[in-house]
This record gives sequence, structure tokens and C-alpha cells, in this order.
Amino acid sequence: MNTKELDQYVGQEVTLKGWVANRRESKTVVFINLRDGQGMCQCILGIDDLGEELFAEAKSLGQESSVAITGKVVVDERQIGGYELHATGLKVYQNAKDYPITNKEHGVEFLVDNRHLWLRSRRQWAIMKVRNSVIYAIHNFFQSQDFVQMDAPIFTGNAAEGTTDLFETDYYGKPAYLTQSGQLYGEAMAMAMGKIYTFGPTFRAEKSKTRRHLSEFWMIEPEMAFCDIFENMDTIEAFLRAVVQEVIEKCPAELEILGRDISKLETVAKPFPRLSYDEAVEMLKGDKDVDGQNSLKTLESDLEIVNARILEGKAEIAEREATIAAGGIKKGVINFNQSKIDGLKNELKQLEEEQRNIPNWLKSARDFTYGNDFGGSDETVLTRLFDLPIMVYDWPHEIKAFYMKRNPEDPRFARGVDVLAPEGYGEIVGGGERETSEEWLVEKINEHKLPLDVFQWYLDLRRYGSVPHSGFGLGLERLVAWICKLDHVRETIPFPRYYGRLEP
Repeated sequence: MNTKELDQYVGQEVTLKGWVANRRESKTVVFINLRDGQGMCQCILGIDDLGEELFAEAKSLGQESSVAITGKVVVDERQIGGYELHATGLKVYQNAKDYPITNKEHGVEFLVDNRHLWLRSRRQWAIMKVRNSVIYAIHNFFQSQDFVQMDAPIFTGNAAEGTTDLFETDYYGKPAYLTQSGQLYGEAMAMAMGKIYTFGPTFRAEKSKTRRHLSEFWMIEPEMAFCDIFENMDTIEAFLRAVVQEVIEKCPAELEILGRDISKLETVAKPFPRLSYDEAVEMLKGDKDVDGQNSLKTLESDLEIVNARILEGKAEIAEREATIAAGGIKKGVINFNQSKIDGLKNELKQLEEEQRNIPNWLKSARDFTYGNDFGGSDETVLTRLFDLPIMVYDWPHEIKAFYMKRNPEDPRFARGVDVLAPEGYGEIVGGGERETSEEWLVEKINEHKLPLDVFQWYLDLRRYGSVPHSGFGLGLERLVAWICKLDHVRETIPFPRYYGRLEP
């Protein structure tokens, strides 16, 4: 059995197998928080119940020792999970010593170097549980909508979008590349099956260590025949709403561990704002307000608030440190003040980052040139005006991929759509309606200086039964990062690969 099943065995004797997450003791009792992969349970091991020999062994257990503990299940709502185990037996598989990840503060590089162990931490466990629920919800949504899961190749002979950010490898004497997208193949499969989705690893050889980028990540890419951009946006909105709702329902405990404000996720129940590129630029530059909010004035006001809070936080830290240094106070008071200091220091880290970033965001917004793509700063400014994802569509065709359909009413624009997540997370979905004209596609391929010969198979899709069709791509890790409100996507995947990182 496991910790998730304890509610079925109240008052009964059971055996839990797992690892010692932490241990504390007195002369006659050892308290062990047991981690079994499903959850946590406090186990109480008394000398009278175990005998002196087993009790001594329990007292010697190091963090991450592997054990089996037998005992009676007792309700205790104060404990993690609401139950505890009053032990009557103990079996030690291995007594682990000198576990490298302790409760002290560790640097990011140290934690990533020890990713194989870091995954065991309560926070990382919660993230992986959310990731699992997101994956389940993705499949459930598309399967319930009669999409067929198909697989695109990982080896490709060329880039999907003409970028140079590709990992090249030798394919039996010929150059080949790790895929950056399965979209073009998805279009072919949609012409056979109507509605399909692919879900697999993709690769970008970008020498970037930003919080949004990985070299290897998982992409969900649906393609739909007989679907225009507006039907595509409807599907995107329904899809994101279904995934987030699944996580809210299935992972409340995990979101609580992460300190995630669920109310920020519940906003997805509301209709997503849909902005044309022109409207978005006006809002970005402060030329158009959103519900009385002006992007530039809001940022300026936020900076004043941040500056004031930093001063208040530093003053409070100094006051509490002086209280501790003065002495003559009980240990409990010392611990209370130290806990407050630690919390304030963490808050200050975030505030000081905002203090550094806001002037850059202001400059980026003021200096934005119409016709450019949005950068991370621009996306952050826009999304701070809304409390839920926003959809920006009809982009200047010059900055979109060759396969994006021109707006028939205004060919200056391509029928692309980007979905920007709130709270500064930026783009999580990119998609749009695909060009149906062979002639126009050839023109765009040549314009982008791509080799026409390698796209002949793709042009066949327009020669034989071309239809309006659309699709989108969503990076799993960015979605999980937003849902969990994480600082970096490296925490969203079991073993992250990014520039300079190939181990463990």
C-alpha cells in the first residue's frame, strides 16, 4: 500500500515502504517523515513499541535512508496528509549517510548538478505531479475531441521555419537535424485524418540560458483540416481552460506546496481577450488604456511601490536582527524572528529583481518599433495589464513563418496567433492558419531563401485537395512553469538540457 490509501485503513496495521525525508527524536521517541513517492506520512517510533535494538537503529537513520515501517494508522489532521503511523516494526533496507541536499540554502548549479537527487525534494515532487496531470489533461482533451494522436519524425532533412538553430547530426553520411517542430508533418497527417495532434520531444540549438528556454523540450502540436484562425483560437482557449481546470481539481495539495495562488489560475474560466497586433502595440506603448490602466503609468506606479517596499523590508530585517543580537530572549522568539527575516530576504530578492526589470520594461515599451515581433519584455508589459491569457493575432507577415496564411482582407498581415500567459510568463502558444495557395507558398519559400526542392512534398498538400487548415504549438515546460509559477523552466522537466548543461 501507499500513503494515498491511508484513509482506507484507519485503526488498522499496515506497512509503508519509502525513504526518510527527515527525522527528529527525543529520548524515547523518533519522528520520521516517510516519503513513498505518492505522498508523506509522519511515523512515530517509540522505544516501548520497537524495543531497544530497533529503536537505536531508528535513531541512527540518515536522510533518504530506505525503510519499511509497520504500524497502526491514526487520524491526525495536523499532519501532512491528515494521518500518522504509530510504528510497531521497522525494516531498514539501507541506512544512508551524508545526503548532499540538506535544508540549508543551495545554489542553482549545485542543485542542477544533483538533479537526480533534487527530484526527491517536496517541491520538485509537486512540480512533477503537476506535469503528470498536465500531460494527462492534454491527451484527455484531444481524445475527447476526436483528435488522432500521430507521431512526427525526430530526424529531419531541413528546418521547419528556416532557422539556423538546429542540432546537426550524421544520418548515414548525410546531414540531418533534430526536429524543432513536427508541424509540417502534422499538416500532412491532418489531410489524412482530419484532426491530429503530435506530442514529442523537440530541440532548439539556441545558446540561451533565459528562464524560458531549454534545448530539449516537449511540444504539443495539433493540426485541424477545415479550420480557420478563429476556430483555431476557440480550440486553443478551450484546450488551455481544460488543462488548467484539470490541474486545479487533481493537484490542490501540490499547488499548495508550491505556494501557488489558485485564484490566478481560475481566471481561465473567463473569455480570453483577443487583440489584433495593432491593438496590442497601442496598449504596449501606452497609447491605449485597458480598463483604465495605462501600461507605462502602471509600470511607473509599480516601481514606486517596489522601491517603498524594499525600504520597509530592509528596515524590518534590521530591526529583527537587532532584537536577536540583543539577547535575553527565548529560543522560540529567536526562531520566530529568524523565520520572518528569511521570508523577508526572499521577498526582497523578488522585489529587487522587479526594481531592476521595470526600467528595462519601460524603455522597451517606449522604444518599440511597429512591425517588430514582441520580445520577452514587451510580452511582460502587455500581460501585466490582464489577469488571464491574451491572444494576439494578425501579425505583420514579414515576421511570421513562410507557411502562415495572409489575411485576405489585408495582406500586410499573416493569420498567426500567439497566446501570452499572465504574470510575466509571455508566449506559451504559437499558431495560426496555414497558407493554402501553392503559388503563394512558393513565393514565400523563395522570399525566405529556403531550398525549394526539399519542400516539394509539402507543396503536394496544396496540389492535391488543399483545404483551409490551422494548428498551434505549445511547449509543455512553459505551460507547467506558468501553472506552477516557477522562476525557470529547468524545474519543469526531470533532467533539463540547456546551453552548457548535459549532465546528469
